[in-house]
Parts: sequence; structure tokens; C-alpha cells
Amino acid sequence: MGLEKKVNKFYFLLWFKWSLRLTVESTLLAGFFSLIVTLFLYVKQGASVLNESVVSALVNIFFFWFAILWSVALLLALFRGIKYIFHGCNNAYKLDLYSCEKEQGSELIVDIGYGDLVKVWRKWFMLMIWLVASQMIIAYILSTEWFSIVMLYLYIQVAGFFSFMILSAKCKRIKIVRC
Repeated sequence: MGLEKKVNKFYFLLWFKWSLRLTVESTLLAGFFSLIVTLFLYVKQGASVLNESVVSALVNIFFFWFAILWSVALLLALFRGIKYIFHGCNNAYKLDLYSCEKEQGSELIVDIGYGDLVKVWRKWFMLMIWLVASQMIIAYILSTEWFSIVMLYLYIQVAGFFSFMILSAKCKRIKIVRC
């Protein structure tokens, strides 16, 4: 298998793991917080006897809050998820994160903490914003229905794939190495 195919497969596997994690984490967080809000409102309104209309109202409240809280959970999952792109090999390659110290030179960060990711995350998040905005402009030109949380999520998924390629090429702190 050629080097280019191996690297393309690396990016695909990296994106796939990131995408799966983003989906599961953001959905579970949104579901958990929606359940808490729904239960809080149910108790605050007097915890009526559960009948068909009360259950229907609770389900409607849950899904109303789920859409709102998924947006917040997605941002949280995006920040948390960037840490895990530096874990493990994908098709004999991995991403390494290096420090950015001017005097001592760049050193490999072995135990990556969220504090180490802030600068990288800001660059990556701005890249994601530009990629998603580009997709939204194209979608607006081609269609009248271009915005919902589901469509935004799909735009983020597509942008995520391309962002890993661009970020590893443009960010001096990130290097692709063989493992």
C-alpha cells in the first residue's frame, strides 16, 4: 500500500474514532441534562399522576430541551474530543503534540492535559468555524433548508474530517509520526 493511501486511511480512521466519540458523548450529555431538566420541571409542577397526557407532555419537554442542550453538549464534546485524537495508532501513524517553548525547543507532551490543548483547540475550532461556514454558504445557495441542529452537526462532521488534515499541516505543535 502506498504512503498516500496509508496516510489517507490514517485520517479516515482518526476522523471515524473522533466522530463516533463526538456523537456518543454529545448525545449522552444532552440526554442526561434533558432528563434532569424534565424531571425538575415535573417535580416543580407537583409531580402529577402519570397518565397518557402527562407522559406525552414530559416527552415533549424532554425533546424540546434535548435540541437546545445538544448544542451546548456538542461544544463541550468538541473540546473534550480533541484530546483523544492524540491517543493510539491508526494505520501505523499517530498524531503527537509538542510543547511550544521558545527557549528550550519543542518537547513531546506525553500526558496531554486540557491545559496543553487550549492553543491547539483555538486554532482547530476557528478552522472548524470557517469550514462549517463555507458549507453553510454552499447549502444556502443550493437549498432553502440549510440550518437546524442536525444539519449543523452534519456540517461539523464533514468539517472535522478536513480539519485534521489541515491542522496537522499548519500547526507546528502537531506532527504525524509512525508508531
